Amino acid sequence: MIKKIDHIGIAVTSIAEALPLYTNIFKLELEGIEIVENQGVKVAFVNAGNTKLELLEALSKDSPIARFIEERGEGIHHIAFSVGNISSRIEDIKNAGLHMIDKTAIIGAHHAQIAFLHPKSGGGVLYELCENYEEEENDRHL
Repeated sequence: MIKKIDHIGIAVTSIAEALPLYTNIFKLELEGIEIVENQGVKVAFVNAGNTKLELLEALSKDSPIARFIEERGEGIHHIAFSVGNISSRIEDIKNAGLHMIDKTAIIGAHHAQIAFLHPKSGGGVLYELCENYEEEENDRHL
């Protein structure tokens, strides 16, 4: 089951250059910046009220974000859905005959478990499934 849109990923050439638009002009709050080595990105999360924006900067010229920007330019890269039990969601999607880029969950930003649905199976949109254990734990205590 999808709980909500967790974040919208936006590919940028430089977080340092892109961030003032979000923090100074749009007056959104920067939640933090981190390196996600296994994804080849530096990310900045910006609080946009009911969702977050994830600015994605490539760590190298051969990272998926660098290739995305080279082919399409800066812009929306993916939409991430918050899910419970990501392993079960991945199996549901595969059983429906859709193609997952990640056959099992991998670790993403904030140590969340993530997996991507191939854009060819998502109507041309790259969707990310995201299970954040911290959020899951908070939900259990409400």
